[in-house]
Order: sequence, then structure tokens, then C-alpha cells
Amino acid sequence: MDNAGWNRSTTSTRKDPGAGQEGELDIIALGRRVRHLRKKKSMTLDDLGAKVGTAPSQLSLIENGKREPKLTLLQHLAGALDVGMDQLLGAEPPSRRAALEIQLERAQRGPLYESLGLPKVRVSSRLSTEVLESLVGLQHELERRLDEQSATPEEARRANTELRAEMRAQNNYYPDIEREAQNLLQAVGHDRGPLSHHVAADIAEHLGFGLHYVGDLPHSTRSVTDLKNHRIYLTQGQRSDHDPRSVLLQAVGHYVLGHTTPVDYADFLRQRVYTNYFAASLLMPERATVEYLKEAKAAKELAIEDIRDAFAVSYETAAHRFTNLATEHLGITCHFQKVHESGIIHKAYENDGVNFPADHTGAIEGQAVCRFWTSRAVFDIPDKFRAFNQYTDTAVGTYWCTARTERHSSGEYSLSIGVPYAHVKWFRGRDTTERSKSGCPDASCCRRPPAGLSAQWAGNAWPSTRANSHLLAAMPQGAFPGVDETEVYRFLQAHSTP
Repeated sequence: MDNAGWNRSTTSTRKDPGAGQEGELDIIALGRRVRHLRKKKSMTLDDLGAKVGTAPSQLSLIENGKREPKLTLLQHLAGALDVGMDQLLGAEPPSRRAALEIQLERAQRGPLYESLGLPKVRVSSRLSTEVLESLVGLQHELERRLDEQSATPEEARRANTELRAEMRAQNNYYPDIEREAQNLLQAVGHDRGPLSHHVAADIAEHLGFGLHYVGDLPHSTRSVTDLKNHRIYLTQGQRSDHDPRSVLLQAVGHYVLGHTTPVDYADFLRQRVYTNYFAASLLMPERATVEYLKEAKAAKELAIEDIRDAFAVSYETAAHRFTNLATEHLGITCHFQKVHESGIIHKAYENDGVNFPADHTGAIEGQAVCRFWTSRAVFDIPDKFRAFNQYTDTAVGTYWCTARTERHSSGEYSLSIGVPYAHVKWFRGRDTTERSKSGCPDASCCRRPPAGLSAQWAGNAWPSTRANSHLLAAMPQGAFPGVDETEVYRFLQAHSTP
């Protein structure tokens, strides 16, 4: 596959400042269209005013987008200009110049231009087309750079939502990445079984990269790749939260998939998902993993912990990989959750219709999971050695879920895989007697205190909340959010010296 095929980015659609909402009259565009049609008929404002019975000064305000005409005047204008109402109110600007005039007028009436404190340019026939092109181009470039530098948490949530929709549409399966991983595995002679640190290093070497283990890796990074000298720098310390093989393979993935510097947060997020997928497809090769899963399905013994043990990966990696292959190769729809001990969703995926909590943007991350779901109930289970299995009746059907908890530096998390009731027959643990009922998103399910407790304590409790200052923090700036590029460049400079 051509690497350029994986250099993907998203382009946001911006509505020009000053444009009317859907269904509203765009008075700036209307005014430019009236002026264009008037001049096309070689009419002055006085001529048009005499035909429609309106003062030329009033028509000038309409042409400059500063006054909205009444319907009767619109009808008179259409008649005087020999056009239908549809043409008079059409969406397309009548000429390239008119389009530029409309864009500049909208921009100057928008909040960004207002915030700059600059004088407004009078848009008239005396303003050359070249000047219009420059002013509109400058405005668009300023907007693009501000968008690139200051992604908000809401924009990040929207990017997450869009990416999850893409993953759902693909059943979280990316055949092009699978092929790239298979080609690499064949090149280094790895066929089946757990992928060792030695084979991971062979993959990097095959691609022309030398591995350098250092003790001064920039604190904001897991690895640093020197594309100039084809070196990958890794830390000497053992960070328990991250499998060293995954860190190396993700670094390799950026190179193999042809990634370039992210153009925005959505592009950055997409690249991370693709490289994580790439690393998992090397640690758990498609052919061998699918063979294993099909055998387990035939025996009705599918279990995430068995997949974890068979390929020597973390439970989270095994669960993620199951979502990649379950629908494509086994015909099983599913969902995945990583939930913090506070009940907040950290990561999630679904293509089985489960009703994840979501905000107005459709974002799932950061939302509280129903306390009756398996991903919450597992925290109260004393047996941490074996998986906890539970059926949950929800408003959209019954789901069976299997979950475990793992401790990380940021707290304890539950990792769960769930399937609709129709698919549970293939899984070990289907005979569980654990069952719960969730009424969420109905607030009476678990978001409001029981009536008895409320009657006794409402108005008599004043908790001191833990300050979640991170909720107010802006998204980190830069092409690689959260990474100190100066620190990275100084690191590379220091290590590139012979």
C-alpha cells in the first residue's frame, strides 16, 4: 500500500461570520446580488428606486447588507430587475468578485475581526479584486492558524466523536493496516506465537532504524524518533503503564503509515488510533489471532483473558484487538469500555447499539457510566484474579459483559467487553447468575439519590468537592499536544553529536 494513503487529515467546514442561520435571509449575499443585477441592466440607484418606489438611500443600505427588505419590496425588486424570486434569493454569488465581497463583509462583521481592533475596509467597486483576494486570504489563514493552535476541549470531544463514528462504520477493522503489519511480519520471519522484544527490534532494524536506550528521554514523550539519522530513542526505565514493545511498534507505525506532522487535533488523534492499531496487529497477527478466536468460538469458550495469555499482551490490548476482529471475522458485534474507578469513561467503542452516555456533541469520554453496568459493578468484586461476568437489562436490550480491573499510575480502571444477548452463547462465563437492570439515561436510575435518602438529607449536606482543575484547562497547544518541542529538539541535538 502507498504510505501516502495513510496521511489522512480532517477538514472542518467553517461557516463564514455574518452568514444567516439555516432558513434565514442572508442580507449580505442578497445585497451583492441586487447590486450585480442592477449594474447588469445599467441602472443607477435612482433608476431602480423610481421603479420600485423606494428612496435610493434605502436601496443603498440593502445593497450593502445593512437592511433587510420586506417581502413586498423583494417582489418589486425581482420585477424591476427581470428575474424570479428564486434567482434573486439564490445561494450562489453572481460572480467571483461578488463572492469575495460577501466573504470580506462577513469577516469584518464577525467576532474575530472585531477582536483585532482594526478599522473596517469599505467594500466598494473602487477596491481592486487583487486587494479583495489578499484580505479574504489573510482572514482565512488567520482563522486556520488560530484553529490549529487552540483546540478547545469541546473540539477535542467532537474529534473523538467523529473518529468513533468512522471506527463504527468500519467495525473497527482496517484491512490496509492489517496488510502493512503482515508484510512486516513476513519480512522478519515471524509467523505465530507471542512477539518477543527481539522480534520487535528486528522490525525496527528491517526498516533501517537503530534503537537507542537513554535515561534522559523528554518527560512528555514515550519515545522520540530521529528521522534524520534513523534512530528511535526509548527510555531505559520500565514504565509499568506501557508495554515497551507497543511503544516501539507505535513509533515504527508512524513511519510505516506515512504520517506527517498533524494539521490539527483530529489528525493527531486519528494518527494515534492508527498507530495503536498497527502495534496491536503486530503483537497479535491477524491470521494467527483469527484462527485462535475461531477455535475458541467453535468450543464456545471465547474469553479475553485467554487471548491475553496466548499472545502475552495486556488485558486492554487483548480487548482492543478483539473489537478489531470480532465483527469482521466472527460476526459478533460488541462494545468496549475503559472506566476509571470514579465511574468516568476513559475510552469506549461500540457497534452493537449499546446506549453509552453521551453529551450534546455525541462525545462519550468523560461521561459517567450507570452504576449498575458491569464496568462499575466490577470495582466492588473482591475476586480480582478472575473476570467478573454479568447480564444487564437496558432500555435497548440485554447485554452480557465480562470485565477486569487494572491499576495504573492514575488510579484503578475497569476494562470490559460486552455483547448483545444473541452472541453470549459463544463466551465462557455465559452461565453467570449475576444480573442487573439499568434505567439510564433516565435520571431516576442512578443519577438522583433515592427518595428516602433525599428526604432525610437534602439541604443538610454540604460536601467539599475535589477540585477538578483539569476540566477548565485549555487543550495543550502544538502539533503534538502536550509535547514540549523545544525539549525534544534539544534532546535530539544533544544525542546527534558524535
